[in-house]
Amino acid sequence: AMAGEGGAFRLRCSLVGHGQDVRGLTCGLFPQDGFVSVSRDRTARLWAPDGLNRGFTEMHCMNGHSNFVSCVCIIPPSDLYPRGLIATGGNDHNICIFTVDNSAPLYILKGHKNTVCSLSSGKFGTLLSGSWDTTAKVWLNDRCMMTLQGHTAAIWAVKILPEQGLMLTGSADKAIKLWKAGRCERTFTGHEDCVRGLAILSEMEFLSCANDATIRRWQISGECLQVYYGHTNYIYSISVFPRCKDFVTTGEDRSLRIWRHGECAQTIRLPAQSVWCCCVLDNGDIVVGASDGIIRVFTESLERTASAEEIQVFENELSQASIDPKTGDLGDINADDLPGREHLKDPGTRDGQTRLIKDNGKVEAYQWSVGEGRWIKIGDVVGSSGATQQTSGKVLFEGKEYDYVFTIDVNESGPSYKLPYNITDDPWLTAYNFLQKNDLNPMFLDQVAKFIMDNTKGQTLLSTSSQFSDPFTGAGRYVPGSSSGSSAIPATDPFTGAGRYVPGSASNAVVPVGESDPFTGMGAYQSAAAKVENIYFPKKDAVTFDQANPTQILGKLKELNGTAAEEHKLTEDDLIILEKLLSATCNTSAETPTAQQLQTLWRAVNWPEDIVFPALDILRLSVRHPTVNENFCSEKEHVQFIILLLKFLNPKGKQANQLLALRALCNCFVSHAGQKLMMEQRDEIMTQAIETKSGSNKNIHIALATLTLNYAVCLHKVNNVEGKAQCLSVISTVMEVVQDLEAIFRLLVALGTLISDDTNAVQLAKSLGVDSQIKKYASVSEPAKVKECCRFVLNLL
Repeated sequence: AMAGEGGAFRLRCSLVGHGQDVRGLTCGLFPQDGFVSVSRDRTARLWAPDGLNRGFTEMHCMNGHSNFVSCVCIIPPSDLYPRGLIATGGNDHNICIFTVDNSAPLYILKGHKNTVCSLSSGKFGTLLSGSWDTTAKVWLNDRCMMTLQGHTAAIWAVKILPEQGLMLTGSADKAIKLWKAGRCERTFTGHEDCVRGLAILSEMEFLSCANDATIRRWQISGECLQVYYGHTNYIYSISVFPRCKDFVTTGEDRSLRIWRHGECAQTIRLPAQSVWCCCVLDNGDIVVGASDGIIRVFTESLERTASAEEIQVFENELSQASIDPKTGDLGDINADDLPGREHLKDPGTRDGQTRLIKDNGKVEAYQWSVGEGRWIKIGDVVGSSGATQQTSGKVLFEGKEYDYVFTIDVNESGPSYKLPYNITDDPWLTAYNFLQKNDLNPMFLDQVAKFIMDNTKGQTLLSTSSQFSDPFTGAGRYVPGSSSGSSAIPATDPFTGAGRYVPGSASNAVVPVGESDPFTGMGAYQSAAAKVENIYFPKKDAVTFDQANPTQILGKLKELNGTAAEEHKLTEDDLIILEKLLSATCNTSAETPTAQQLQTLWRAVNWPEDIVFPALDILRLSVRHPTVNENFCSEKEHVQFIILLLKFLNPKGKQANQLLALRALCNCFVSHAGQKLMMEQRDEIMTQAIETKSGSNKNIHIALATLTLNYAVCLHKVNNVEGKAQCLSVISTVMEVVQDLEAIFRLLVALGTLISDDTNAVQLAKSLGVDSQIKKYASVSEPAKVKECCRFVLNLL
């Protein structure tokens, strides 16, 4: 049972099993009141409470990673897996998915390019992962649906919010981002160092903790409501108590802290330097994992509290721990000024208060326990001489963890350089990369490699010499805040290699756009017939913009040609050539467009943007002709053609150009060459096109919806999961701003087409909250097609 409010937590049990640091914990769904732990020893373990005493038994050990396992979460039950699934992320860049009763993975998710260090699950089987490769990915079952790009350093924390489609990411770039349907909606700034953990309080509020030793409470709207101080070093994890706003945190200052009503109500010290992770069980007990490989459970319940002997064993372990004064956990220490043992006769003033005494030349640290009314010894303070510190790979450089980060001075006057190094790395290769990266003379290669070897001599994976312990403790050399160096990340980011992001797509997950047509079958929507059958989707053919008034277009072109600068002016012959092209492509003549006509058109569409629109309109009409389509969309020409159209989609540009460029893109879908090009360039076209949603021009919105629809038509034919995800994300994003019912109708047809015959797409649409977005259109009275189409879509969802 839950103990009374405000009672003190005491040890329930210590669990030995993992061979190295316990890096992640999560409450299990099955067995009840159990939990899952993951460790640097490359395993995950499932623990169940044992009925007889107050402990837990290891149900089984899961193997599947080839390197450290750093995070874990539970995927809620589904019809297929009624006990839910377990997801683990590791330094091998993979995510393993396990059933609760098998020690080998059900399947493995590959796609990240660096350590996966955070996982969170949502409804309908979605999983969100965060990685040192600076991206977060959204997975559905065994497929990656979308990639969230925008952070400039490792993503240490991710959470799916209760409201559908909303996700949070926290990064070593010190920022937290809120994503909706795969697009960054808001950035929260305030932390002064790597954000390490996130926890959800409600649909409107969340908490974050960071290497700046603070916890912040935020409103989804962007406001920071409160900052909590108490930890003296990096805070690694945060977990909320069920059914209330109290929470617990753990960190590099050897402590677990319990926060009630915004205050640190209790501090529990552990005999391990790094307390990596915590989770709160349904019964309110707290599970913590630390760098000594031991899992400890603390409880307020008297029935579940450990026996006096076990508590004594824990206190003895604690009292024998050696505390390195360089960590700053205990403030500045001057051993000569310390009082003796008599100092412990005075009671403490608050729970968790520490007091140092000197006894027979030894410095000891004690902590006051309010619950017990006594000072408990938490360790011996040792000088920095000879003490080795078990590093858990926790030196941070550019937001990532290393066994060592050396400071190298190449010459007295120049700057010093940071050299990150893992014991498993090759010293020569590391030295070579370091010189390359910092543009230093390759002659230093021997020297740097020898320096690395000398300073890591005889180190096993687990201990490092105290001289280079780590940035938190390294004799004042790194100040938290500067050590993670996230700001120093070079422009071509090292994790992904240059050239991978196309400008325009990097800032957020990319989204597609489309359109469908009021299926020109005039008498087709009689509501009597519509009740019986779905005539709206899946749509089989692209929707095009065919309306034309060649006389008006040519008249405008001639008028503007008169105002054009000399170098742009078209001759009389040129104008006649364009007139012939228009009649050839608007079916008023049987002639085939010629190469000369297309060259003239190309010159005209490269006019300055204030006069180009009639030429763009000719392009929009002529690209429907197979010859023209083949010419502009073929392998040779298409690069310039796409660059030209994307340029006109700039939301700051002229609206007429935005509209005609969107319509031209829609019309490209009529021929095979155009479809192929549109699909190859989908990512970029969609990313650019969606920016046109910001205006209020309904014709632009209809064209944007049509483009999305045409993509949906193509994607319905091929099973391209990321394409469908991008398209769904665009539909969801555009739905929010568009008011015109024709645009809404085309988006509904696009949505219906995308999710027809595809259960994955249905699940993804639900997880983005699309069903709640479209419900209001089921009651539109006019035009009836909006309501009818909407109801067909809702039936699928």
